[in-house]
Amino acid sequence: AGATYTRQIPNIKKKYDYGALIFILTFNLVVVSGLRADQVLELARDRLATIVMGFAICIFISLLVFPIWAGDELHHSLISRFEDLARSLEGFSKEYFENDNHKEKKSNANFSGKCKSILHSKAKDESLVNFARWEPWHGKFGFSYPWGKYLKIGEDLRDLAIIILSLKGCHDQSSEILEESVKEACEGIVASLAWTIKELGESIKEMSKCRYEEMIVPKMKSVRIEVSAIVNPFALGTYLENSDGLGIASFVHSLMKMVEKLEELAKEVEELGQLGGFHENS
Repeated sequence: AGATYTRQIPNIKKKYDYGALIFILTFNLVVVSGLRADQVLELARDRLATIVMGFAICIFISLLVFPIWAGDELHHSLISRFEDLARSLEGFSKEYFENDNHKEKKSNANFSGKCKSILHSKAKDESLVNFARWEPWHGKFGFSYPWGKYLKIGEDLRDLAIIILSLKGCHDQSSEILEESVKEACEGIVASLAWTIKELGESIKEMSKCRYEEMIVPKMKSVRIEVSAIVNPFALGTYLENSDGLGIASFVHSLMKMVEKLEELAKEVEELGQLGGFHENS
């Protein structure tokens, strides 16, 4: 009854549900065998020995023969999402700001698919983090490695993916005339944002500190200035005279939200570097 009750507690169910289930099954097996009182102790001993042998074989295979670390999988998965977001922004820029032919546009149109795949990464992240916390020291990951930070970074990446998807909808609402008026500025801003995402991903990949004050902060300040130049009072008046101007206004607002989210993401990566003992850039 106690084991059954503990399975309803969220934290226990999340981390120890399988162990509680095995305990209940073993207990029931021993109780049923009570019909043969002389075999109870023997059955309990055999059952315990089977569990211990299974555990020992699992640990031996997992640690020495064919180690598959949840921490490594989580680390590489997070890095790949940085790369996918950067490519998505670059694909967006090529599709909407460059004079590509139809074939090239079609090849770049998969940027939205990459963003959508990132949106479904939460459950996998939580599962891998729970496993990684139980893993021994291996490779570059110590016992106190801040795996929890990966959850926060993953959440920021999903927010960025949502914003990138919204850029497409905002852009589709704007006219060609308005598009040309801000095309060059927006193309430069998107390129800067893609560069920043790549830089942060590379920092985690190489486990080196992200040079937040030296490179990220100046880059974000420059982008903010460029975005502000697009939304100056004269430009806003011109845009809002046309109903299509709402598309431009929404587009610029999404760019500003992306800048803010990238600043939050950069701080999280910087904290990860401090807590995880990332080395200084040479």
